Amino acid sequence: MTNLEKARWLALLVPAALLGGAYVSQYGFGLYPCEMCWWQRYPHFAAIPLALLGFAVKGARLPVALAALAVLASGLIGAFHAGVEYGWWEGFTRCASLVEKGDDPLAAILAAPVTRCDEVQWSLFGISLAGYNFLISTAGALAVFALLGRKA
Repeated sequence: MTNLEKARWLALLVPAALLGGAYVSQYGFGLYPCEMCWWQRYPHFAAIPLALLGFAVKGARLPVALAALAVLASGLIGAFHAGVEYGWWEGFTRCASLVEKGDDPLAAILAAPVTRCDEVQWSLFGISLAGYNFLISTAGALAVFALLGRKA
């Protein structure tokens, strides 16, 4: 497998795995995303089609590099969010809520869970989900850039 093929796969699998984990934690374990959690997902949404474009166009490095740049952006947002969770700095927003449609919109708004951006919902070894997104996204993006920079 060439370095470009490895970079393509990494640029596709990192955001797909992180989004998959985010949705499993949301729908499987009830960890509703706050506003900054959503901010971290948006670059991954962009990275997947860019990585797929890298597969579609033979020898194309630019879409793969753009996918890695999007993954890196998500990682940096994750770093900022983790800092807000740990109280290192103040965030731009404090909370968000997930509203489901129903017969009575006001009742749905009032019953919606509120998820604060400055509170850790879940952690492992003292690292929050935003922290893991930072670590995995940044490492994945840097690995893609390293693979793209290597000669065949």
